[in-house]
Amino acid sequence: MFIDVACSQKKKYNQNAYGDFFTSGRFAHMNRVVAVLSDGLGSGIKANILACMTSTMLLKFLENHADIETSCEIIMNSLPVCKVRGISYATFSAIDCFEDGTTTIVEEGNPDFIWIRNQQVQTPTCEIIQSKNFKNRRMKVYHITLQKGDRVIFCSDGATQVAMGSKLYPLGLERKGLIQIIQDKLAQDPTISSRDLSDYLVRQVERIAPNGQLKDDTSVMSIYCREPRQSIIFTGPPYYQEKDNFYAKSFIEFNGKKAISGGTTANLISRELNIPVRAMAPTHSSKLPGLYTMEGVDLVTEGILTLTKTADYLESGNYEEDAAGALMQFLLDSDCIYFLVGAQMNKAHYDPKLPIEIEIRKTVIRKIKTILEDKYLKKVDVQFI
Repeated sequence: MFIDVACSQKKKYNQNAYGDFFTSGRFAHMNRVVAVLSDGLGSGIKANILACMTSTMLLKFLENHADIETSCEIIMNSLPVCKVRGISYATFSAIDCFEDGTTTIVEEGNPDFIWIRNQQVQTPTCEIIQSKNFKNRRMKVYHITLQKGDRVIFCSDGATQVAMGSKLYPLGLERKGLIQIIQDKLAQDPTISSRDLSDYLVRQVERIAPNGQLKDDTSVMSIYCREPRQSIIFTGPPYYQEKDNFYAKSFIEFNGKKAISGGTTANLISRELNIPVRAMAPTHSSKLPGLYTMEGVDLVTEGILTLTKTADYLESGNYEEDAAGALMQFLLDSDCIYFLVGAQMNKAHYDPKLPIEIEIRKTVIRKIKTILEDKYLKKVDVQFI
C-alpha cells in the first residue's frame, strides 16, 4: 500500500509569508511516512517561524525513532503561551503512518482530522493527554488502522473558519462544510490524488472567502492510501550496444506508465522494436525541443536539455507548458519511479556551444531523484545500464 501525501497552502490576504508550515518525510527502509502541519498564532513572519519550529522539531523527533506521544508532549510543553490571548503560539497535527496501515495521529489545537472510508466519515476514539504545565493544552492521540482507499484530511483553522460572520456562513465553513466539499469531490473523482485534492480544497476555501480574500492562512494536508502508480523513464543508450534489445524489451513490457527522454534513446527503441517515432509540433513559446509520439509510450521528450529544465521545475514547484513541464507532471503523477539511465557517452553533451549550466545525464538524474524523494515523497530507483 502506498501512502500518498500532499499539502496545499494559501497565505492570508496581503501577507508575504505563510503563517502555517508543513513538513514531511518518507523513510523507505521502514515503509513509513511522517507528516506534520503546524499553525502559528496570527500571521506573517512571526507565525511562520513558530510554526516552522514546531513542525520541524516534531519531524526530527520522529525521524530519530522517538515516541510520537512523548515527542508531542515535549513540544507542547516547550511552546510559549501568548500573554494577551492565553493560547499557544503554535498548534499542530502529526501523522505517523506505516504502509501496513498502522497509524498514530496526534493533534493539539488544530481542527479535528477527517477520516473517510467508502465515502463515510469515520469516528475513531482518542486518548486525551493533559499538558502537565499548561491547563489549556490538551493533546488528542489516535491509534487507527488505515486501508486501501482511505482518505485522511488535516487542515488549519483558516479552512474551517473561512467566511465567519458572513450571512451564508455565520460560523464559518466549519468542519461539516469541509466534509461535504470533500465527499462531493470524491463522488466525482474517487481516485483523485492527494495533491489534486488538497489543491482543490484550498481553491474552494478561497472561493468561499468574501471577495476571495482569506482572513487567515489556510492549509490542507491530504493522505490517500492506494495501490502505487508505477512509471519508468528510459534515458540514454546502454553502455554495451549488444544490450540494446534486452533493455528496449524490458522497457516496453514494463507494467506501468512509460516515458523516454532523449532522441537517441527513442531511436534505439524504434529500431529494436520496429515502432515508429514521430515528432509533434513544438510549442511556439517554448525554448525547449518539442515532444514526440511512439505507440505504447506515454511521453517522449528530448534528453539532457529537457531533464535539466525538469529538475529546475521540480525544485521551484513552478513550470511552463513545455516538454519539461509535461515530464514534471508525468513524474508527479507517479508514486514509484524507475529510471533506466544509459552510461554511453553522448558527444552532444560536450559541445562547447551548449549552455554551461547543462549537466551530464547522471548528475541531473541524481538531482531529480533527490528532489522527488525529499520534496514530493516519491519512491525512486535508478539503474545505470
